[in-house]
Amino acid sequence: MSFEQTYTQQQKQSQKLAMTQQLQQSIQMLNMNQEELVLFLKQKALGNPLIEVKVKQSSPTERQHSLSYNTSSAPTNYNPIDQAADRQTSLFASVIDQINLTMRDTYLRELVLWLASYLDENGYLTISLDDAIEKTGAEGIQLIDALTLLQQLEPAGVGARSLQECLMLQTERDNEAPNMAYLILEESFDLFSSHKWEKLAKQYTVPLLTIQEISDYVQTLTAHPGSSYSNQENQFIRPDVIVRQLDEQLSVVSAKTGLPIIKFQKEYYQDMLLVEDNDVRKFINEKYAEYEWIQRSLQQREETIVRVGAAIVEKQKEFFFKESHPLTPMTLKEIAQVLDIHESTVSRSINDKYFQTDFGVYEMRSFFTTGLKQSSSSLNNDLTEQAISSEEVKSKIKNMIAEENKLKPLSDQKISSALAEEGITISRRTVTKYRESLSIPSSTNRKRYA
Repeated sequence: MSFEQTYTQQQKQSQKLAMTQQLQQSIQMLNMNQEELVLFLKQKALGNPLIEVKVKQSSPTERQHSLSYNTSSAPTNYNPIDQAADRQTSLFASVIDQINLTMRDTYLRELVLWLASYLDENGYLTISLDDAIEKTGAEGIQLIDALTLLQQLEPAGVGARSLQECLMLQTERDNEAPNMAYLILEESFDLFSSHKWEKLAKQYTVPLLTIQEISDYVQTLTAHPGSSYSNQENQFIRPDVIVRQLDEQLSVVSAKTGLPIIKFQKEYYQDMLLVEDNDVRKFINEKYAEYEWIQRSLQQREETIVRVGAAIVEKQKEFFFKESHPLTPMTLKEIAQVLDIHESTVSRSINDKYFQTDFGVYEMRSFFTTGLKQSSSSLNNDLTEQAISSEEVKSKIKNMIAEENKLKPLSDQKISSALAEEGITISRRTVTKYRESLSIPSSTNRKRYA
């Protein structure tokens, strides 16, 4: 058996996309929001003397409008708890200021200051009294006095060691609190938090209505007293695409506000071209090529975002024309097919980008919702199926619960059955998931007694 090796020559033509550094950066620029884009370009400008980055400032009207952020898919809290404005002063700084202003320079104040260093961002004390005694060497009664002084500071509930103590501290200070609220929180917190209202009513010989009133009151308290303090400044949302309604038509244009503007240093460039040093000329030509690439990338980024935005608006026309703002089920793949681009390009185009409309600012990604099948009868009594968005189903669930008999609230299974009667097939588990995403309590916790 012989083995023979031969060589042949073949010519083959193939086409492939080389992922150059500039192409990678162009893709990154599309994925960036406006703030990230400005930072990226300013970093580029540090190494390119031909580039100066400026940002178009918004008018007072535009700035005011940019604060109106909405999203049809954002859950709304069932109970108005923990809603507080941000402050620039931190919780720790506020507590320290109060200690220094209201307490004399004594050993007891030193213990209060020491305990304050163990407050977490929510205002809870993260060290036990036993550990505090061991670390400080102070007597137990001294640390109890120090803790009492700490818990008398603002906000109410600061220095609490548990949720129970946090609610008790707030109730203790409130002259409008129901008479038995503090007592029930102190003696029967487990029963109360488990919603065992009948047992509580019998234990304290009071009507169920009294327990219900106490529950309603506790819902107005906060479990996070320190959340009203923040070191972060308010964040403003700048829209990327403006949608305007003109009669029966929708106009989709780029929002120029907040976008970086690249200014070319023409005089410096011309001066450098006069330099006879070849290395200098090579350097300046490379930087000029980079400037042109940045300009093209910015223009392509803006055009792509507007194209994707226009395709979304076309698909979601009912959202812009109807007062209820219904959403049509839509996927990234659908928009990609309409525009003949890759799904990843659509995803990058909507990442952290926003629509500005006549009725608020909406995240572009919130318009992409999954769909459920809805059966309906046609004129000839044939059953047909059409898609209904998950957000529309959530809205139906929310409306059902809002209109329910609070003495006999709807269970998740009853909601599922009621939706089935409307032709919407959805399991009890899915109802539970949607209800929880809307921050709506279970039927047990929604039950009222009067």
